[in-house]
Amino acid sequence: MDKLKMHSPNLTDENVAMIRDMFPSCVTEAADETGKLRWVVDFHSLSQELSDYIVDGGQERYHLNWPGKREALIISNAPIAKTLRPAPSESLEYANTKNLLIEGDNLDALKLLQDTYLGQIKMIYIDPPYNTGNDFVYDDRFSQGSSKYLEMSSQLDADGNRLIANTSANGRFHSDWLSMIYPRLRLAKKLLKEDGLIIISIDDVESSGLRLLCDEVFGRENFVAQFIWKSRVSEDTRATSGVSTDHEYLVCYSRSDSAYFRGSEKDVNKFSNPDDDPRGPWRSADLTGLATKDARPNLHYDLIDPKTEINYGCPPKGWRFEPRTMEQKIREGRVLFPSSVDGRPRHKLFMNEMKSLFKNISSVVSGFSTADGTRELNSLMGGVAFTFPKPTALIKLFVEQITQEDDIVLDFFAGSGTTADGVMQQCAADGLSRKFILVQIPEKLDRESPAQGTAAEFCDKLGVPRNIAELTKERVRRAGARIIERPRHPSWNADVGFRVLKVDTSNMQDVFYRPDEVGQADLLAAVDNIKPDRTPEDLLFQVLVDWGVDLTLPIRRETIHGKTVFFVDDNALAACFDSGVTEELVKQLAGHVPLRMVFRDNGFVSDAVKINVEQIFRQLSPNTDIKSI
Repeated sequence: MDKLKMHSPNLTDENVAMIRDMFPSCVTEAADETGKLRWVVDFHSLSQELSDYIVDGGQERYHLNWPGKREALIISNAPIAKTLRPAPSESLEYANTKNLLIEGDNLDALKLLQDTYLGQIKMIYIDPPYNTGNDFVYDDRFSQGSSKYLEMSSQLDADGNRLIANTSANGRFHSDWLSMIYPRLRLAKKLLKEDGLIIISIDDVESSGLRLLCDEVFGRENFVAQFIWKSRVSEDTRATSGVSTDHEYLVCYSRSDSAYFRGSEKDVNKFSNPDDDPRGPWRSADLTGLATKDARPNLHYDLIDPKTEINYGCPPKGWRFEPRTMEQKIREGRVLFPSSVDGRPRHKLFMNEMKSLFKNISSVVSGFSTADGTRELNSLMGGVAFTFPKPTALIKLFVEQITQEDDIVLDFFAGSGTTADGVMQQCAADGLSRKFILVQIPEKLDRESPAQGTAAEFCDKLGVPRNIAELTKERVRRAGARIIERPRHPSWNADVGFRVLKVDTSNMQDVFYRPDEVGQADLLAAVDNIKPDRTPEDLLFQVLVDWGVDLTLPIRRETIHGKTVFFVDDNALAACFDSGVTEELVKQLAGHVPLRMVFRDNGFVSDAVKINVEQIFRQLSPNTDIKSI
């Protein structure tokens, strides 16, 4: 039986595969540095295929470039040997919730979500560091070069990666910020649905670079809007120029041209049916045009009521419809003629014939500020300091505009957890059951810091580690409890829980990924390729990640023939990671007819049983996909 790959997708391999599908002659086999054959692109042949479209290296062209861009691109495509480990004790309604809260580096998390949530996310909202010189803490891997990163991406030690502050004294101040955000946006795009949208909060420091970067990642044609948000109500200035920096931006891009905003609701109360028109409620609408006679001469004519023969003449900008269409509307009783020549004819606009009951929303967002976000957080958490948290009203605005029933909202810079709070509040308001995924790195909090002291003290009172991820979890817990206590829409499923998953090193021993580095002395220790400190639940979630199975599906644990067996969503997947698996157990599992079945590679009582597994399933459950770890 085949083995699961047990690492995130290699996006470079996927790109090569796409080129191979389009241009088979441009992809060939070549040996890598270890002597292993792999598919590679013959760029000379590819340039011949695209000869009319190739841009030579020295030729001037419109593009965004910076020191470190190539390494950032390699980082976004490279696979990682990591996994998501469940933390039921830190979760809320772990067994039943459809929401996820992932603790760890968001670059790793985005890679691990690729198989499961590819093209499944309707809305992404992120509030990344604004690169002000003191708030930007980032993973330093990209500055080490691509070869070093590729080496690190398969390291399974527990040292972690160095986090450093991006101060304004850094010679690569802007470049490092672009290198940080670039691979994350590339991965985020793959998660968006075809009609999905991403909204990114930013200020003046990096707004211009972000727009150019998003043009490259999402396509300039998929730019939707750059909202201006009046984020502060105070008139005091923080700029040496004397100009009050009271606003921020919300940069919005779509995955494709099928994405749209719902719009603000028009005043449906204006529609009525005083004359019992069989076509339903209507309202009186303007009948005058919008063009001069020189521009649209066919719209400039005298309009005469055929019943009274009153001539209403022609307004300066003409009429809305050309004569033939106007005559048709008069015959259908849609034109409303006034009794006096001094009046202006109008027409009936029927509600059931309108393309939309909504109008465009404004690109200027106002009515709430970061001060509102601070007050909300203080109310929930008792004065915990957080740097300019976004108000939930901001998140609710976009959730209401973009998402519908069962849609997923992703925030991979979760911070204080405002996005989850806003999603739950909007669900409680309109009754739609949406889902959220939050990702937050466990960035440490300094109790001696003026900016972080109260937050660190709060963690101490809770008895949890001093890091931002712990604050995220607690804020979502308290926000959900408050929402449940208040009046809510009866149709909402009231899911305020979240399943905590933590990014960690792979469950597999080093030999699983680098068998060429194992000597004879290590062979006996390598008989079991799973780390000794990992639980069966850990193995199950690595299987779910690797196979692309929904990470929020219900999980049932049973004991069959003395062995622990997991059933995910009944028969979506079955897994047994115990040793000593017998043929009788295999037959009983096959009788459940699961869509997928996973065993431990060395978990069978004998080689004969292992060999017979596929034959047993072929007879009892022929459609089951069987793999091992």
